[in-house]
Amino acid sequence: MQRRWRIIPHDASRVQQLAASARLPAVVAQLLVSRGIYNANDASQFLSTKLKDLRDPKELPGVVEATQIIVDAIDNQLPITIYGDYDCDGMTGTAILVNGLRLMRADVSYHVPNRLEDGYGLNEAAIRKLADRGKKLIISVDCGITSREHAELCRELGVKLIITDHHTIDGELPRADAVVHPRLPGTNYPFGELCGAGVAFKLAWAICQQVAGSEKVTDPMRRYLMQSIALAAIGTVADVVPLLDENRVLVEHGLKTLRAQPLPGLAELMKITKVDQASSVTSDSIAFTIAPRLNAAGRLGQAQLAVELLTTPGGERAEALAEYIHQLNNDRDTLQRSVYLAAQKQAKEEFDVEADAALVLGGVGWHPGVIGVVAGRLAEKHAKPVLILSLDATGKTQAVGSGRVGGTGIDLHEALSDCSERLVKFGGHKAAAGLTIEEDQIDAFRGDFCEAVARQWSERDIVPEIVIDAEASLGQLNLETVKQIETLAPFGAGNPRPTLFCGNIELDEPARRMGGGDRHLSVKLRQGVKTIRGVAFSAGDWCDALNECKGPIEIAYRPVINEFRGFRKVEIHLVDWRPSDRSNDTAQRSNAGSVADA
Repeated sequence: MQRRWRIIPHDASRVQQLAASARLPAVVAQLLVSRGIYNANDASQFLSTKLKDLRDPKELPGVVEATQIIVDAIDNQLPITIYGDYDCDGMTGTAILVNGLRLMRADVSYHVPNRLEDGYGLNEAAIRKLADRGKKLIISVDCGITSREHAELCRELGVKLIITDHHTIDGELPRADAVVHPRLPGTNYPFGELCGAGVAFKLAWAICQQVAGSEKVTDPMRRYLMQSIALAAIGTVADVVPLLDENRVLVEHGLKTLRAQPLPGLAELMKITKVDQASSVTSDSIAFTIAPRLNAAGRLGQAQLAVELLTTPGGERAEALAEYIHQLNNDRDTLQRSVYLAAQKQAKEEFDVEADAALVLGGVGWHPGVIGVVAGRLAEKHAKPVLILSLDATGKTQAVGSGRVGGTGIDLHEALSDCSERLVKFGGHKAAAGLTIEEDQIDAFRGDFCEAVARQWSERDIVPEIVIDAEASLGQLNLETVKQIETLAPFGAGNPRPTLFCGNIELDEPARRMGGGDRHLSVKLRQGVKTIRGVAFSAGDWCDALNECKGPIEIAYRPVINEFRGFRKVEIHLVDWRPSDRSNDTAQRSNAGSVADA
């Protein structure tokens, strides 16, 4: 399905007013206006990333009660276990609390479930095992908000339970000893979009203040908290929560800490991946280098080792863990590529990719740790929801699946709810979900699911689209302009890197595939006398069509600064392209301003 290009209308007067009142470069003012920011006060609030903009940790619902329980446990040397989720957000949040409680000489250990064997969240067998080992306090991280039965089990076993989470609250709260959550019913915390690691950081900050007896903590605590902000930044970017409000502050200062004083394990990982050689660490460094490696450990059932990497004091163990996790990522990449190719082949050969409202694909032995990523890539590629099922090779009758919707606007959880009678179980949210299904139900479920998605397409008039901030010729792309654009960073969910439009583009030389498996695209583009290099990630299959296209093209792109051996130049990341002979789009662009107009 083709995505519609929607260029945000240009309001020259508002841009000029904002540029003058907030004393901003014109291009920055235009991009802020395209994000719905029209006055100097809102612009200052958006662009400000001062640590003092973080709210007092005691304001976060549940923190005061949880802090008192934890400090009492520290004072009485009660055995504490941090029980984290196995994704990057859960692992970084777990490490935040483990590192902090170790600093305070607590009796602390950690447990992260095995994704492949234990599944998501609190687990009855694990809780019983921890109780048998004498643990008196369990603190969940990034999970537990729906674990009502597990909270009752803890009560039966005489184990106190603190739940820290940020996921959707579904029904009655668990009867835990404390619940820390930014959207706790009956409270009004101003920002409900913290990730699990962000919630853990706020709790750790409050614990430090109480132990120090003052809002001003000791120097070792301050160093610990700054390194914890770096962990929270990784969790925030990896969990794709909006980079607004407090999340912008956490990521901005976390990136600085990653550059200046990373934890020993992270330092080794950054060294292996050469992130440490860049002049700056960005949200892209996390999204495309650090987070995938940590997530690879979780996807392949090795999350405990990733937490160990984030909590180790350094030395040879840190080096060995970083190298092992780096290799796990290579293994994950190989598995993921294999499943992706098999799924894409199945989609082309067995289904009508263009006509079907959604895709439900499955194969025997497809690794369950990578099917979610594959579903996401295919959903972006085909602009429709995709479910990937892993069928068991040992004869079990149930398959597990993972689904993504890409940027379509389809509510995946609702679509699965409409087909719930076909499923053993399912869970998730609008954009991502997991499921279990009996294999003999797959064909019937596929039909029902496609019908449910089709209803959403038609009833809500949903059209996949690419939102474009402004029109900008290639000649306008210089280092100064892109540096000004970078002042809106950190970029990510809720604050995407600006997407620009340009027409009348020619290929300066044939496009070519690059990267392992020819997955990516490299292209040199020309507009008039200006040429520029562009890349398109996971879009190697554009190559032939681009080279065969007769006449000029239009592009949607994101400008970036590429740094190599100390030399910096502007390049573009190609988001989409199309032939220029689209007269019906002229009106759509008539009110779109160029960055030169602002």
